Amino acid sequence: MKIFHTLAELADYGPTIATIGNFDGVHRGHCWVIAEVIARARTLNQRSLAITFDPHPARVLRPEAPPALITPLSRKLELLAATGIDATLVLPFDDTFSRLSARTFADTVLKQAARATEVHEGENFRFGYQAESGIDGLQQLGAEFDFKVRVFAPQILRQQVVSSSRIRKLIAAGEVASVRALLGRPFSIDSTPAPGRGYGTRFTVPTINLAPYPELLPANGVYVTTLQVGTELFEAVTNIGNRPTFGADSFTVESHLLNFHPIALDEATPLRLTFLKRLRPEIRWPNPEALKAQIGLDVAQAKRLFHLCKLITTA
Repeated sequence: MKIFHTLAELADYGPTIATIGNFDGVHRGHCWVIAEVIARARTLNQRSLAITFDPHPARVLRPEAPPALITPLSRKLELLAATGIDATLVLPFDDTFSRLSARTFADTVLKQAARATEVHEGENFRFGYQAESGIDGLQQLGAEFDFKVRVFAPQILRQQVVSSSRIRKLIAAGEVASVRALLGRPFSIDSTPAPGRGYGTRFTVPTINLAPYPELLPANGVYVTTLQVGTELFEAVTNIGNRPTFGADSFTVESHLLNFHPIALDEATPLRLTFLKRLRPEIRWPNPEALKAQIGLDVAQAKRLFHLCKLITTA
């Protein structure tokens, strides 16, 4: 997938079939529209193009309440590339850009830069200064600038609308099993080991703390997870929270690796933590011994889940 960061880079790239959005999560609804864009581009022997923004527009328009992202830009681009789309245009979103009228956006971005012949969008799509225009306005501008508009109704899965806002609420509530269906994959985050933990070139303790993560995390609690450490994948139990049993107000994301063996690790080692199931909320236990006993139960439950998954996949 080609990645463009300016309109000038798109010169001579089109004509294109385009879709515009934040694509936070790159969920099933996004992937459905993108698949149609790709198929249409192939039919017409054109290029498929996703147009997105960085930072997320809400962080510029509502800085007092910026949304935590399901997928930061690097992960979003990785997931977009996996759809098979030909290119993504990442437009810098700032106050000046936010003031572009819908007509100027359609002219400069869609007609002149992308050379779009079709634009595929969800029926709730809005654009232009202060969200001045919707699908009707896009269709009118398409008639003026010679591109067609295809409109998609919201995708419904298990009686839920598939949307980034819905997925954020579920993750924030710790409902990671429900999120998997809407995303089309388990929810994961990318990080590195926490600094100052004394990680050396050979790591021999089966617990890894993640560096502070600025984006969306599930609710505090204990989860069945996997942790990819570099190229190796470990089964894990992960605690998100403040360790109240020890009286410490020290937020951590701490993973206990179940099938651990000593590994090469330093503070730059890439980690991908994937959430499979929530076991319980975070609890203040009366003493460390009670916590240790509960951790043993958590580990046993996680091991049963991983064993069951292996039986299902080999059946």
